[in-house]
Amino acid sequence: MTNVLLAGESWVTVQFEIKGKNVLRDSQYGEVADRFIDTLESVGASVTYQPCHVAAESFPRTNEALSEYDLVILSDVGADTLQITRQVADGETDADRCAVLAEWVREGGALGMVGGYMSFAGKGGQARYGTTALADVLPVEIETGDDRVETPDGAVPRNAGVPDTDLPEEWPHVLGYNRTTAKPGADVWATVRGDPFLAVGDYGDGSSFAYTTDCAPHWAPEGLLSWDRLPTLWNRVLDRVT
Repeated sequence: MTNVLLAGESWVTVQFEIKGKNVLRDSQYGEVADRFIDTLESVGASVTYQPCHVAAESFPRTNEALSEYDLVILSDVGADTLQITRQVADGETDADRCAVLAEWVREGGALGMVGGYMSFAGKGGQARYGTTALADVLPVEIETGDDRVETPDGAVPRNAGVPDTDLPEEWPHVLGYNRTTAKPGADVWATVRGDPFLAVGDYGDGSSFAYTTDCAPHWAPEGLLSWDRLPTLWNRVLDRVT
């Protein structure tokens, strides 16, 4: 069984409603990791899930804590959440959890990044992973600005050679992804509009993958989420990096 730590895929929405001179305030919490977790668990993974606000304080700070897992997946959670802890915000030092995670990968761990507005470079460059140590242990080069590619007309991922599977050449369309560039030596397993869609690589004694679309709407529509070959794809990814 593969022990997976999944961080991200949650948010808080704050709303203001103005009625004349009165202002009404409301907030809502949401998370959308359930379909991805179900897929991973269907192929034998045991998933520990940390929503963004939990990861902010509870994401592992040491190699020892990370050693409880075989694979760490970051999905739609920006680098600030891992680096600017409450202690750092108070002006004190703390572990750079991106650097700790990168070192853990080099020592034999496995890392995955799933796309979204707060993955890779992210919306407006706010995810900011290209400026962290994790940039050195991912199989793709991360852009410095806004890397989102919105494809409202649907972009079709194309199989570029996922090994040991009979996956079709064309996969269900996506409505967006993070634009990246494959690193030398990385294996690109799928592309979308000529850019990496799924890539894997080895770094030190560990491995990593980059999956550049989201695991939930809006970039990942129902056709992809309910695709009967999606478990096969993720089973192959887990086998490759762990």
